[in-house]
Amino acid sequence: EMAEPIQQLTRNNSPQGRETIPFTLIQRKEKLGDLLYEKRQYGKAKWACIKMKEKQYEQSICLGFMKLMRYICEQNSSGLYLGITIPIVTIVHTNESQSEMTQSVTVAYYLPEVLQEEPPHPFDSDIIIEEWPSTIVYSRSFRGITNEDSIMREINLLAEILESPELCLQDTFIIAGYTNPAAANRHNEIWFLQRP
Repeated sequence: EMAEPIQQLTRNNSPQGRETIPFTLIQRKEKLGDLLYEKRQYGKAKWACIKMKEKQYEQSICLGFMKLMRYICEQNSSGLYLGITIPIVTIVHTNESQSEMTQSVTVAYYLPEVLQEEPPHPFDSDIIIEEWPSTIVYSRSFRGITNEDSIMREINLLAEILESPELCLQDTFIIAGYTNPAAANRHNEIWFLQRP
């Protein structure tokens, strides 16, 4: 039953044909020609979200992603394929000292522009439609698999690069995935959220 969405994702690993979440670029911070991070503003928008609490982060995102894919692929009140938007994001939390991640994560799918006004209802009661406020994020790209270790490494790296990381939430971060979670050399970003 998941063959079609997986093909949709893998057949076309180039981002054309997928709607990218719109944002306004506020600032690009570079050092010796390398992009360190971008400061972006994302507008208020509706997202389909699912909370997961598996033993491992990888399991949580794969299962959460599969459930969201079912919603995207017809298991919704419109009965239609909703279309893929990128990135698919995962909200992660750390303990106070930022030394480890908590098990609870939220996997979220940005609803395409045409569905923002009236999102189709999910048949899966675990999926909740939430409206997120406009947010400023500090975003840094990284490649490869995402697991507890790589995420904590990226959080620490971005915290060191930012001039004032204390302006951001200290225990809530977003992993933005631009490629299929099963791909080996995934394109990801770590997002720090500016305090409202």
